[in-house]
Amino acid sequence: MLPKNIFNFFNPNRPKKLATYEASRIRRPEENNPETIEDLFWSHNGSVVHKWHHYLPIYDKYLKKYQNTPIKFLEIGVSQGGSLAIWRKFFGMEAIIYGIDIDPTCRKYDGLDGQVRIGSQDDPKFITEVIKEMGGVDVVLDDGSHISKHMRATFDVAFPLLSDGGLYIVEDLHATYWRSHGGGYNSSKSFLSDIAQMYNDMHHWYHDYGLKIPSTKDKLAAIHLYDSMAIFEKNTVVPPRHTKMGEN
Repeated sequence: MLPKNIFNFFNPNRPKKLATYEASRIRRPEENNPETIEDLFWSHNGSVVHKWHHYLPIYDKYLKKYQNTPIKFLEIGVSQGGSLAIWRKFFGMEAIIYGIDIDPTCRKYDGLDGQVRIGSQDDPKFITEVIKEMGGVDVVLDDGSHISKHMRATFDVAFPLLSDGGLYIVEDLHATYWRSHGGGYNSSKSFLSDIAQMYNDMHHWYHDYGLKIPSTKDKLAAIHLYDSMAIFEKNTVVPPRHTKMGEN
């Protein structure tokens, strides 16, 4: 779900160059492989789903390997239910798909394209119980409140429960620049500050400041950053080694 005060790319008064650039980036449904998330999005006509255009190929890049598998997928933020429908079409009928939302009206989507549970993403007991009910989780997609402290609270609980080789995706990170969402530019309270610390922690072999975020200890293999999106890869991390080969 996108915050209401975000810049409207569909504004007819925006510069023509930007409009041309945006149009050049968008692949129309007829140009897409029908198995891509992009195609499913552009051809969707069910419950409302709202996504930034540049997210779509990123989803395909990282989630393609899970297509038509019994993936255990958790989406934080059900909103109007449309995204659950797209995930079901993409992942297939064997996938275990759950969505959580704090809005009780989202119960109406329970059992349609996935299971829906009502609760707050910053409630560690609730998150733990949902993942236990799922039988574990392979991919977490945080499209919830977009409040920095909520992102961090959910991450600290859910990332350790993620299966090895799994992905943790956080969307709409532009909200971390807004004080209204508990962040701000270069704010120490912003989730972007947490990401910077995670990157420092990944390099704890090379400095004397230790690990500051225990939930990622020896398990954060990579961080991929895009406009408004971060993708964390979980896997066992061992001390780096190096070797010299060849002759002088």
